Amino acid sequence: MLIDKKEKQICDEYLNTGYVIQDIDDKKSLDWIKNFYCKLIKKTIPSIKKNSSDDILNYVHKYLNVSKLNKFRLKLINEINENQTFRKNFYKISKPLLDIVAGNELAMQKKISLSIQFPKDDSSLLPVHADTWTGVSPFETVIWLPLVDCYRTKSMFILPSSKSNKLSKIFSKKNIKNSKDIYDKIKKDLVWLKVKYGQIVIFDHSLPHGNVINKENETRWSMNCRFKGLFTPYKDKRIGEYYEPITIKPATRRGINYKFPK
Repeated sequence: MLIDKKEKQICDEYLNTGYVIQDIDDKKSLDWIKNFYCKLIKKTIPSIKKNSSDDILNYVHKYLNVSKLNKFRLKLINEINENQTFRKNFYKISKPLLDIVAGNELAMQKKISLSIQFPKDDSSLLPVHADTWTGVSPFETVIWLPLVDCYRTKSMFILPSSKSNKLSKIFSKKNIKNSKDIYDKIKKDLVWLKVKYGQIVIFDHSLPHGNVINKENETRWSMNCRFKGLFTPYKDKRIGEYYEPITIKPATRRGINYKFPK
């Protein structure tokens, strides 16, 4: 493989563990995204206008009832996905890792997802799962971008690649009733990602992952978006419906439009 030492290190880490955590180079784009959220939040919840950005994100649960959380989250999701600058900045932040792990001709999920998890809230749980179990292409990779420091139960868990062979043994016994059964059997092997604001995660969604009730005193804010090589298999989530091409190179454009002379 004709890659430099840093690229090889990232490739090896992704293959050996299933995820990579890196510092973000483009801090300007990251701060733009955070400020975009803070402006929306201040507009939606006027009572927190005087708070700092960090307080707004980490302690929004003090100003918003959990019964209104999902409506609030959906409003923000609509706002961020209607803004092309937001989408471009998300990709710019992700690009250094994506170029190494997934390639530079990519399709991007049409909608960026947002997770807001209040402390002690059981309405925002994502039980252990692997996206490939529900017909998603194994050629995809996920960018997970926190807007606050994430640690312990304020973060997400993942089963590392080195432990994934355990799943075959679990499923072969055919006595799994639900996701809790799976979680209980792999719990001691799970890794809780410790990711600071200013860092980014890329992970293989074919590995079991999820979250639990946030037992910390702060709210978790994180975004996720799937990317894949433009010409890799799509399975149930197809280009044009779930994905859109974002980095088609000139040689590819010419190749697609090429016609043999008559």
